[in-house]
Amino acid sequence: MKQRFRPASLVPAGLMVDGITTEGDRVVVRARAAGSACLCPDCGAISQRIQSRYYRRAQDLPLSGRRVELRILVRRFRCDEVLCGRQIFAERLGDHVLAPRARRTDRLDQIVQHLGLALGGRPGASFAQRLMLPVSNDTLLRVVRQRARVPSEPLRVIGIDDFAWRRNHRYGTIVCDLERRRPVVLLPDREPATSEAWLRHQQLVHTVARDRGGGYGEAVTRALPQAVQVADRWHLMENASRAFLDAVRKSMRQIRTVIGATLVDPTLLTAAEKLQYDGYLRREETNTAVLALWKEGVPIKQIVRRTGHHRQTVRRIVRGERSDVFRPRQSSLDAHLPWLDARWDAGTRNAAALWRTMRKGGFRGSLRVVSEWATRRRRAEETDASSLARVPSARTIARQMTTSRDHLTKAETMTIAAIENGVPALVEAREIVADFHAMIRVRRPEPLESWIERASQSLVASLANGVRRDEVAVRAAILLTWSNGQTEGHITRLKLVKRQMYGRGKIDLLQARLIGAL
Repeated sequence: MKQRFRPASLVPAGLMVDGITTEGDRVVVRARAAGSACLCPDCGAISQRIQSRYYRRAQDLPLSGRRVELRILVRRFRCDEVLCGRQIFAERLGDHVLAPRARRTDRLDQIVQHLGLALGGRPGASFAQRLMLPVSNDTLLRVVRQRARVPSEPLRVIGIDDFAWRRNHRYGTIVCDLERRRPVVLLPDREPATSEAWLRHQQLVHTVARDRGGGYGEAVTRALPQAVQVADRWHLMENASRAFLDAVRKSMRQIRTVIGATLVDPTLLTAAEKLQYDGYLRREETNTAVLALWKEGVPIKQIVRRTGHHRQTVRRIVRGERSDVFRPRQSSLDAHLPWLDARWDAGTRNAAALWRTMRKGGFRGSLRVVSEWATRRRRAEETDASSLARVPSARTIARQMTTSRDHLTKAETMTIAAIENGVPALVEAREIVADFHAMIRVRRPEPLESWIERASQSLVASLANGVRRDEVAVRAAILLTWSNGQTEGHITRLKLVKRQMYGRGKIDLLQARLIGAL
């Protein structure tokens, strides 16, 4: 049996339709409340005495590509209660229909809120115009702020991390509920005092996942001394890999000696490589001057004042992390070198001709790249080609040393074998880092103490010292299932929302869009 269409189905529940007309691009629906009595908003008494009537206008969901305007006949009632301070009141339609003083129905307000959550101000307003929703960008953001709800569930397991308002300048803090997998609050900065003040109101929290920074650890220790702190496993793995990379950088001088590329003949370099070589010589002079002052016992602050270099640069030189060496630059020609060598041996020595042939085959580099290669090859034939031996970068060496030999070429295998034989300390560091990774993967914290003692005597002593200072949190990270990966994912969402607003969204709007979208 077919059901008959009822005009009341066009309006929110609780309203009756008196008539429908079309005015230009709008559909005007005249409606009124279905009840005959109303409750006084002050005393709650029921009143049926009507004092007067008036029309109230509100926007509703569009209909057939037209905007819809509700003209609701609202009645004013008189309260007969003697003790009530209100004599006349207007009937309430209910917040689920039309809130007091609202210009949009609740169901339209929900659509406006979700548009603001998903798209923001201007993009949301532009899309709303296509949907025949009469809202501006300011209205969208205002509705998002008004309807924002902070989660009220008790927190037991949380993740805390920082995010950048502006990288290297200003940072904030995000807190996530790891059990419900959703963000809870954004804090305006990452100062320990701010985090501590918020954590003091969350006494039910028993587990806190955080990064390796010391600020959040101190705040949790002071505010929630009974809570278990869990270091982030991904950061532990990344810190171990970075420690091995730093060990390779510190050993670059020994590696150059082992490979046999300690000297560079400037006469064999192209114009671009000479510029790199000049920069290398300047850096060597700076390193020598800073190390001389350091050996004399001059503190880092005084070295900075005397030399004029940045404090971080001086620290890297003192720690041996700036012993970078010159190496002929690698380029987009690497994939085409076998073909170039074959054509060169066949007698084709014209760089322009080689470049034109490569362009037809899909090469997208410039003529200058091929010309520099031809110049280098021509000069190599005039001298000992071994003087042009290329030293891989520290990052490349670290990657190849931690990669299975089955995935390396023969030349790379020979280079790594020479490094392992000539610099055994790097082999020990690689084994120590591998053992640390294995502990995290198989969840076995028992060897942690012996690992710390072993690593303290190696090239990755800085990693061991950091693990020793945060040993309880590291041990919890190995044992427990909680980690800060969820928080990192929400930070990625937060960056997307922030960039949608071109970095101009304030913290309340960011929090409303981040939490309200879930």
